Amino acid sequence: MTLTHRTVLLNEAVEALQIQPDGHYIDATFGRGGHSRAILARLSPAGRLTVFDRDPAAIEGARALAAADARVDVRHASFATLADEPAESADGLLLDLGVSSPQLDDPARGFSFRHDGPLDMRMDPTRGISAADWLATATVAEMTEVIRDYGEERFAASVAKAIDRRRQERGPVRTTRELAEVVAGAVKTREPGKDPATRTFQAIRIHVNAELEALQRALNAALRVLRPGGRLVVISFHSLEDRLVKRFLVAHARPAVDRRAPMVEPPPPLLADVSRTLPSAQEVADNPRARSAVMRSATRTAAPLGAAAMAIGGRG
Repeated sequence: MTLTHRTVLLNEAVEALQIQPDGHYIDATFGRGGHSRAILARLSPAGRLTVFDRDPAAIEGARALAAADARVDVRHASFATLADEPAESADGLLLDLGVSSPQLDDPARGFSFRHDGPLDMRMDPTRGISAADWLATATVAEMTEVIRDYGEERFAASVAKAIDRRRQERGPVRTTRELAEVVAGAVKTREPGKDPATRTFQAIRIHVNAELEALQRALNAALRVLRPGGRLVVISFHSLEDRLVKRFLVAHARPAVDRRAPMVEPPPPLLADVSRTLPSAQEVADNPRARSAVMRSATRTAAPLGAAAMAIGGRG
C-alpha cells in the first residue's frame, strides 16, 4: 500500500518561521518531512534542524534524511519532551498537530473508521495502551467524560453505554469497524456529510495519546526553548487544539497582572506579533483535509520567564 501525505500550509508555515540561514529550527512534528525539507532548503550549511516524532514510521524517514544531511538531528520522542532542549537554543519552532494522511489511511494503525483494522490509535504503537485495551477496561463514566470533552459529542453517554453493553454481551470492541457500528447505533442524529463515529474516534485518539496534555507542555516549553525574537508556529486541525493554542498565545501576549500586587508594574509579555492564517480556497479545493486547518504564530519577546510562563490549564 502506498500512503501519501500532502503537507498543509507548507509555504505559509515556513514563511511564518522567518528563517535565518544560520539559525537553529525545531520541527516538533516531522511526519513525512514536508515542512522539514522546506526549512532545510532555506538554511545555510551552518544552519541546524532538530526534528521530533513519536511515530516509528516517521522516525524512519527522519533518520534517512539525517543520514543524507548532517544539519539534521533526530529525536524519537513526543513534542511533550521539548522542555529537555537547551534554553534559548532555537530560532523557530513548528508544531503541525493532528494525524497525518498515512496514519489515517493505514488500516493497521486503527485511526480511521473508513478502513477495518485493529483498534490501536497510538501515535507510537510500541508504547502505552491501545484504544481497544482502554475501551475494554474503562468505566462508563470515564468513557462518557472522554467522548464528551474530547469529541464534543452530545450523545457521549449513549455511546459509552452502548460500548459497555456490547462488551458485556459479545466481549470487548477490538476493531475499528466494530466500534463504528456500535457508535452508529447510539448516535441519534448525524451531521450532514459526517459519519456518526467521527467525534468518538477523535475523542478516543486524543485520550489514548494524551494529545492536549502534550500540546500544553510543548507550548510552555516553547517559551523557554525559543531565543528572543524566535518564532512559534502552530497548525491545528480541530477546535480543541486551536482553542488551547489561541488561549495560550493571547495569555502570554499581554502583561501578566499580579492581582496580589495590583499597583506593581506588570512584567512585559512573553509573546508578540500574534497572528492567524487559514488555508487558501485553492489549497482546500486541492486537499480537502486542509479545510479545518488553522495556523497561529507569534514571536518570543526578550522578557524574562517568570510567573507569566505558568501553564494555562484545563481541557481546552
